[in-house]
Amino acid sequence: MVQDSSGPLAAFFAPRSIAVIGASDDPVRIGGRPVDFCKAAGFSGPLYPVNPTRETVQGLKAWPSIDAIPGEVDLAVLAVPAARAEETLEACGQKGVKAAVIFSAGFSEVGAEGAAAQARLLEIARRHGMRILGPNCLGCYSGASGACATFTSGLEGGMPKRGGIGLITQSGAYGTHLLSMAKTRRLGVSGWVSTGNEADVTVAECLEHMVDQPDVTAIGVYMEGVNDAPRLIRALKRARELGKPVAIIKVGSSEVGAVAVQSHTASLAGSDASFQAVIEQYGAVRSRTTEEMFDTLYAASVAPLPTGKRLGILTVSGGAGVLMADAAELHGMTVPPMPEASVTKLLERNPFASPRNPVDITAHALNDFDLIPEYLAEMMRAGDYDAYTGFFTSWTASPVLGPRLRKVLLETLEGSGRPFALIGLFNDEQASEYEERGVLCFADPSRAVSALAIMARLADGFGHGGDAALPVIGDPVIAAAQMDEATAKARLAAAGIPVLPERVVKSAEAAAEAAEEMGLPVVLKIVSPDIAHKTEVGGVALGLATAEAVRAEAARMLTEIPAKVPGARISGVLVSPMAGEGVELIVGTQRDPAMGPMVMVGFGGVLTEVLEDVVLAHAPVSEAQALGMLDRLRGTRILDGVRGRLGVDRAAVAAVISRLSVLAAANAGNVESIEINPLLAREDGAVALDALILPAEGA
Repeated sequence: MVQDSSGPLAAFFAPRSIAVIGASDDPVRIGGRPVDFCKAAGFSGPLYPVNPTRETVQGLKAWPSIDAIPGEVDLAVLAVPAARAEETLEACGQKGVKAAVIFSAGFSEVGAEGAAAQARLLEIARRHGMRILGPNCLGCYSGASGACATFTSGLEGGMPKRGGIGLITQSGAYGTHLLSMAKTRRLGVSGWVSTGNEADVTVAECLEHMVDQPDVTAIGVYMEGVNDAPRLIRALKRARELGKPVAIIKVGSSEVGAVAVQSHTASLAGSDASFQAVIEQYGAVRSRTTEEMFDTLYAASVAPLPTGKRLGILTVSGGAGVLMADAAELHGMTVPPMPEASVTKLLERNPFASPRNPVDITAHALNDFDLIPEYLAEMMRAGDYDAYTGFFTSWTASPVLGPRLRKVLLETLEGSGRPFALIGLFNDEQASEYEERGVLCFADPSRAVSALAIMARLADGFGHGGDAALPVIGDPVIAAAQMDEATAKARLAAAGIPVLPERVVKSAEAAAEAAEEMGLPVVLKIVSPDIAHKTEVGGVALGLATAEAVRAEAARMLTEIPAKVPGARISGVLVSPMAGEGVELIVGTQRDPAMGPMVMVGFGGVLTEVLEDVVLAHAPVSEAQALGMLDRLRGTRILDGVRGRLGVDRAAVAAVISRLSVLAAANAGNVESIEINPLLAREDGAVALDALILPAEGA
């Protein structure tokens, strides 16, 4: 897979020599498979079977130990019991081995004792400057070098077709399934790796490595947990920069699935919503099924990405056309009609047609085959769609019609630069003839449309590549201590987030005086770092229109609330002017255990719980990215004004989101969450009406 032999993982994918420790003469056994596979794949470097009980292994000279090998060893494969893994790895380190693949199981996946043994393996590797893959993994394969440091049954019966797809998996057995599926679907594989327990090398580092390989054009990933979020994000950014599609299956979204993930790989599943946000933010796609992931990789390896979401549908079946139009709407594609002049032109040519889009030629094409290229050419000229589908049922496989159809389609599509998904029946040879010319082949119309829609999402993600400038907020450090509302607002104000002119007072009389000075009506709130939800203890009073009302409410709060919440530190009451009209939003940040600081925006007040209409992003985000978050809210039109209400200042809201995200990213180690609820978005500007900052546990 790797042309670059200097990268940190090059010894795994482009080793100059391989030693298999625990090598077996039986090519079916775990210790025999790497030797057999390397020979079958044409690995050209020295291959050293290590087995002290044999003179030869599978026709090769066997060596009694790793230190007996006369030459240098780049990569060692450890096919030994867990009890011998440490001593064997130590011998590899003393030999100067650069990298080791450890098949052995019985480490962190089985409990504390195994985790301690795994930690010792890592200590040995680091002491010798050696990288390790695993333990409890199936290893790796490279098509370019023929290096097969694996015992996966996915290489049985022959190597995969050479191509540009990289496959990365945390699960060994399911990774084998993926490799076998790639072979069955005739997908060209550049490299494959199973990371297992990830004591050292992680999925994220493998992704980072594959993204930078020139011969890798698309990457599929199966993940059960995130062990290195910063590197994962860096890899996704790089893939977006290079325009390389990445399709990820991430399991563990359900409660049962999350428990299974932790017991299976000892990985932290993390928040699924945060993971989803990161995937979308950095231009990758989340595959819901294995079939969808392979459709994505297939489409990306054959056809160009579309430049938009406008789909042109050509069909000889009205029913198939409707099916594809429905699928387009389901997957976020549009099906714009053909121009009226074109409709008239095509109807004159074929009165039986329905040429609006879907463009149904009908079976009349059997009587007049020239209709097919004429209609397609008109769709490409006048419709100018971003992607196309063509449904021709069994005509594609017909010994009579198939060659004629292939000729007219390929001639018409030549140089179009747009993806075309042909739907019909094909054998491998027939499909290959289309795919070699950039045409996708599907039997299922709905899957064809889904694949094109995913390609459009990828293209859209690549189009938003690059990170805009972030705001500068001065000294961003927040003290890791519980804060009351007034202190939290002061900290946000220092970061450039607008707050109201407020005053904390100690007595009822001072509250009345402050209210008269700032102008009635006002709001009163109890101020305490120990009371997060003030309304639950009667700590909020709105619209107080007289000094007497302010005095009475302040006296009540200062008397009753200490009795309701014994031990709570009471700093006084906060006197604040009424904020006026606007749309209440919630803007907050949360430190996700796997993905790091996340920023969120949604509709505030009761709408937060009722609608659950929120958008997440990995912090920090620019103001442009924050505007995109607002656009993705389901109720985004509310911000533009409904039922006679004026729209709000989106730019001001985006500025708050961006500044809050920068603050969260700068305090990822000592702040658990920051919340502004509500943020009042107004016609001109936005203002934080309440704020809560919670320190990280143990910070």
